[in-house]
Amino acid sequence: MTLTAPASAETPRLPWRPCAGGNVPAGMECATIEVPVDWARPQGPKVRLDLARLPTTGSTTGRRVGSVLGVPGGPGANGIDDLKHAADDLTELRRRFDLVAYRPRTTVWRESMPASCARAPLALYEPRDRKQYAALAATMARAFAACRADDRTGLFAHLDSLSVARDMDAVRRALGEERLSIMANSYGGVAAAAYIRLFPQRIRAMYVDGVINQTEGWPAAGLVAFRGAEEALTRFGRWCAETPACALHGEDAAEVWRELTRAADRDPIPVTSEQFGAGELTGWRLRSFSFVPDPGPDAANWLTLATAVDRARRGDGSGFAEWVLGNAHVWAMPGMLAMTCGDERGYTGYGQLREHRRQLREVAPSFAGAAFDALGCIGWPEEVANPARPLEVRGVPPVLGVGSLEGDFPWTERFTRMVPGSVTVGYDGPGHVMYLSGRKCPIAHATAYLTELKLPPAGTVCPAE
Repeated sequence: MTLTAPASAETPRLPWRPCAGGNVPAGMECATIEVPVDWARPQGPKVRLDLARLPTTGSTTGRRVGSVLGVPGGPGANGIDDLKHAADDLTELRRRFDLVAYRPRTTVWRESMPASCARAPLALYEPRDRKQYAALAATMARAFAACRADDRTGLFAHLDSLSVARDMDAVRRALGEERLSIMANSYGGVAAAAYIRLFPQRIRAMYVDGVINQTEGWPAAGLVAFRGAEEALTRFGRWCAETPACALHGEDAAEVWRELTRAADRDPIPVTSEQFGAGELTGWRLRSFSFVPDPGPDAANWLTLATAVDRARRGDGSGFAEWVLGNAHVWAMPGMLAMTCGDERGYTGYGQLREHRRQLREVAPSFAGAAFDALGCIGWPEEVANPARPLEVRGVPPVLGVGSLEGDFPWTERFTRMVPGSVTVGYDGPGHVMYLSGRKCPIAHATAYLTELKLPPAGTVCPAE
């Protein structure tokens, strides 16, 4: 049975049923609602959203608090997959809450978009002047137009986070909850901010993990991200100096990587990708896509990176070919970009790009250049539905954030500082989205806060696990 969530009025309680398929946690139940593709036309075409929940294990004792809604990242990630993955680590939270997840409209779009929307018109490149910028914008505009023409769902123009936030509130109504407790991760922070903007009175508590603050604009968010990457590059150099197994041991590994990118600016390295064919490793593509800030388990990521850098400086770029060319194509796919362009992710003009590049040279000189995630959107044909602008937070309860001190802590802290009284807990190690990584200390803080509405002291740090 499917319920339709109207634009107003409360929706009847959902008819939950056991979830079908494999890899389903015991007790997980599923349901479906339909919401308007365009919330400005509530009686128009609908999109179906799948829901899942793990009912509280403490409901028989009368200690149930309500529902916690997980808001996935991506965009395009499936929140139901997140819940399946994290279920075993959220058993304490489940004693007091129903854990609810859903498949956002961005996931529906990603899994069903027309073939033309998944074709990149080019491998993304950095425009060096206004003429190249205009040429890139024109190429992307044509690709967007073809994608929009082939779209039969109507979702192309309605994937912005304000639409996602309205879907979230439709889920709240379908659950029969007066207020929601929210757990948002990564790009889900954009939808969380949109929910604050639209439905502040419907928030009981909000936990954010590794999120981005879109409200201050993507260029500002990019400066934060690349400042962190600059620090991580320094850590990579120190790690290599202390690790004989590093292929660049005995050298300044960070400077070797920088010199590789500078050399590739002058003379791009030809490579061939099995999936994407022949291409080039330019300095900008290497700066955008080759460096990995997270060392990974047993530093496996950095061992691989050092080997790839060592080979690439000798003319063999095969260690980067698939990843770098793959990203250069993915970030030019109109269907993928449609999930972010409505949140004003693109540059507003060449002048803004040039200024952003200047700012990056000051805060992260090793990564100076145009932001790859903003370039593809410069040909976006629709009105920006969710522009960056200050957020009204009066009446919003304090927010708890968590972020890696070696990565996304500054992102998350810039989100939580918008709401007075909020706290961001640092995780003293690498990683992204701690509660999906099974980190016990961050999960314990999230559980205590969502349950009792008590925040840890400012400056709290979780040790690396």
